[in-house]
Amino acid sequence: MAKANDLTNGKVSSLILRFYFPMLLTNMLQQMYNIADTAIVGKGLGNNALAAVGNMSSLTFLIFGFSMGLTNGFSVIVAQSFGAKDHKKLRRAVASSVMLCFIIAAVLTAVSIAFLRPVLGLLRTDSAIMHDGLVYGYFIFGGLIATISYNLCSCILRALGDSKTPFVAIIISTIVNICLDTFCIFVLKTGVEGAAIATIFSQIVSAFICFRRIRKIDVLNITKEDFRGNGKLYAELFGNGLPMALMNSITAVGCMVIQYFVNGLGVAYTTAYSACSKFINLFMQPSCTAGFAMSAFTSQNYGAGKFSRIREGLHVCLAISMISYVILGSVMVFFPGYLAGVMVSGSEIIEIAKSYLPICGIFLFAVDLLFVFRNGCQGFAKPLVPMISGIVEMALRIGIIALFINVTGFRATAYAEVSAWIGALLLNMASFEHTLNKNLRTTVIHHRKLRTAA
Repeated sequence: MAKANDLTNGKVSSLILRFYFPMLLTNMLQQMYNIADTAIVGKGLGNNALAAVGNMSSLTFLIFGFSMGLTNGFSVIVAQSFGAKDHKKLRRAVASSVMLCFIIAAVLTAVSIAFLRPVLGLLRTDSAIMHDGLVYGYFIFGGLIATISYNLCSCILRALGDSKTPFVAIIISTIVNICLDTFCIFVLKTGVEGAAIATIFSQIVSAFICFRRIRKIDVLNITKEDFRGNGKLYAELFGNGLPMALMNSITAVGCMVIQYFVNGLGVAYTTAYSACSKFINLFMQPSCTAGFAMSAFTSQNYGAGKFSRIREGLHVCLAISMISYVILGSVMVFFPGYLAGVMVSGSEIIEIAKSYLPICGIFLFAVDLLFVFRNGCQGFAKPLVPMISGIVEMALRIGIIALFINVTGFRATAYAEVSAWIGALLLNMASFEHTLNKNLRTTVIHHRKLRTAA
């Protein structure tokens, strides 16, 4: 049997970095195969097919983000139980998460397929890309159970300090995805459904690899008794997971509104925006990963009552984020045309992308820091403020683009994005510092009382 990785003991920087790098490679590979998907679709099927797939990104984020928020929220309870050495609750939390996720997957699949066409209509999807968008969406949402299964399994492993198994899973699934993508589109001439099928199959592979690892972990010797219904635990899991899910969905609504305005500018802008979004998602990954590390580290140490270690962990994760900002933000500022040319063809589309990427590159530090502080708040099992920050993000995105789209054109999308990052960062930073300082003060007072009593 394999052992889980305890993050509550040992040198903080070493523990976080050993946990961080496999997870970083995992997330980067995920984004790389998303970019490979996009590049293969763009080069193999043309700009309209690329626009159709890209136009789906905000909608898929709405559905996938909701499920990811739930599984991330569930994993915080798993990590805190492990940190507190409450293995009975740990096993029940994992078993309950599995049952809840199967129900959630069924509901989300039905809802997303039923409302796909009307939502694409509301987004002002151009008739030239509507058919491909529907085909891609029906396949992707039809395979939602595979995506949710992988998300849950990888979240459980990260909660227990294992970032290596998801890395191995993504290496294998990335190879499968790219090979199957290429075969379907260039050999079988399937169209956009080939990219969707490749994505779903690769997610099944990833989920299977992570599930096999979970079954071997010694503290997760789950029995039928652990699957018995527990209303209190269900409430705790949903109480932490639902706000995180809503945060992602609320953020996605803001992105969908931006997509609405972009689509109104024409297919060329939809294509450019799709390419830019792929690169921003890729360049966010080092700090996004630092956020995941912060969540797991905070959760375990919060469960163990070791609050001073959380402060040390914060410093390590912030350092990672700032290094990432300096390197990747510079690439976005100085080489936007080269980046756009990797995915799209045509000087007009590349010029559109060049008006967006440098602005986001300058302010990339805001979202980099946001990932760390927001995940830290979630690690405290205090998901309300991150959810409120999602509302702030949505309001800023909608407000800024509505005010400036007729003044600055496509650049308004970049202004809306960076404004949302800054607003959410300030809120989560204040909440994290308040919660951590409160717990540190409580610990100091408790220790003083013990010394006085002695």
